[in-house]
Amino acid sequence: MDFLGLLVVLTFGSILLVSVGERLRLPWPALMVIMATLVGLVPVWGDLTIDPHLILPLFLPPLLYAAAQRTSWALFRQKWRAVAGLAVLLTAITIGVVAGTAAAIVPGITVAAAVAIGAAVAPPDPVAVEAVAGPVGIPRRLITTLQSEGLFNDAVAIIVFTAAVSATETSRPFGLDIVGEFALGAALAVLIGLAAAYVASWLSDRVADATGRNAITLVLPFAVYILAEHVHASGVVAVVVTGVQMASTRGEDEVEERLNGRAFWDVVELLVTGVAFGFVGIELFHVLRDAGPDLGRMLGDAAVVSIVVLLVRAVWMILFLQVERRSEDPYAAPRTWKEALILTWGGMRGLATLALALAVPTVAADGTPIVAREELLVIAAAVLFVTLVIPAFTLPTLVRVLDLEEDHAAERSTELELARRASRAAVAHLREHQGEIPEYLLTRLGDSLEHLDEILAGDVPEEHVERLREAARMRQEMTEIKRQALMAARAEVLRARREPGMDPEVVDRILHELDLRTPRSTLHIGPDAPH
Repeated sequence: MDFLGLLVVLTFGSILLVSVGERLRLPWPALMVIMATLVGLVPVWGDLTIDPHLILPLFLPPLLYAAAQRTSWALFRQKWRAVAGLAVLLTAITIGVVAGTAAAIVPGITVAAAVAIGAAVAPPDPVAVEAVAGPVGIPRRLITTLQSEGLFNDAVAIIVFTAAVSATETSRPFGLDIVGEFALGAALAVLIGLAAAYVASWLSDRVADATGRNAITLVLPFAVYILAEHVHASGVVAVVVTGVQMASTRGEDEVEERLNGRAFWDVVELLVTGVAFGFVGIELFHVLRDAGPDLGRMLGDAAVVSIVVLLVRAVWMILFLQVERRSEDPYAAPRTWKEALILTWGGMRGLATLALALAVPTVAADGTPIVAREELLVIAAAVLFVTLVIPAFTLPTLVRVLDLEEDHAAERSTELELARRASRAAVAHLREHQGEIPEYLLTRLGDSLEHLDEILAGDVPEEHVERLREAARMRQEMTEIKRQALMAARAEVLRARREPGMDPEVVDRILHELDLRTPRSTLHIGPDAPH
């Protein structure tokens, strides 16, 4: 019951901190980490924890799937250098440099344990990027680079970590054979992801209810992750491939599924992200509490490793800048030193770092305790704090100081062009089928579609504003009359629900039909219109 109470507290805390973060212009996931760390001070929850082997299977699949839904195969093809250079090479280099640093400064640590902690702190977290970096005004070109990196670097880190832990627990030599394991696991994961997406799409086509189709997408990432891990493939890659493929195969007529699915996954992602970051905060409290009298020395070593992590990323971004600035791809990043600085500071660690660090075994193959395990946890906690919490509160200021507004102009131009393409496609379809449409409807549709691109982009020229406003006012008056009539109908139905002998299920069905027929939005035209 104590664990359930903690879960409820973290869930409600997530909901409240979203609102607080918006009001204070602060990233709510970072606030969640701080709040959850303070929750650890409550005696009834101070000793509660979660099995580290369950953290990744519980939280990572839905969050990876949600992030993958917002990307595409075309974007991955465009960002292949980011995937290869950042997700693979930078992660591997960071693991090696951190392992060497840990072996040099942590007394008595084994090579395998040093590699394990290097793998834990190496991969930036796509969930942190989406939740923290996204809302602070970073140009989308940089966000997509961080996301492309974050969706695949966990796979590299987990493969290396698993090999290092296996070497610790079984005394098996730790070597370069993990390269073959990674390649084989990634290839198998791609096949599993594509097959799972095909099966899920086939099943969704045979489920008439939108709620059931959404339920399939909720279960799908967990099933794919577990299956991939069971056959020693990469669960991370399998879930990402499934998510991207599912998003890429949706038809243009699946309006209801998209609307319901988006609302459904917005709620799921909010709650899972909040609880996940909550557990991050609580485990940070546990790590610091259990460090003992050597905490000061451990924090000094942790500070050294944290600086090394940042320096490795900064140096690599400078080198990566020399490659990308010569690229003809307009979406390549980084292209300037400002962008390289943002990408360096945006390499936030998160859930995977915590889960992997906690999964470091307590005893070696011969039954002796792992030397300096507590210090390894302190190092991981410090890297997570330095790369997540501090950037979360400083990124907005850094973006303003660096003045990256010119990128938003390019994004706005792309948005306008896409709106014009949509408008042209709608008008072309209307002209193609104009013989099948009554004349009075054809005139109205023509007027509506003539300025569709401007309405979509929220940028209607002044000469058209008054005419569109008049049409919107007439539509609004009719909508208001319908809304009031349906309100009276709902009031009558709700009164009937309180009458003796009335079946609530029947009432709720009627009420649901009335709700579906109630206008929920009105088109606004002009400078005050929501974009």
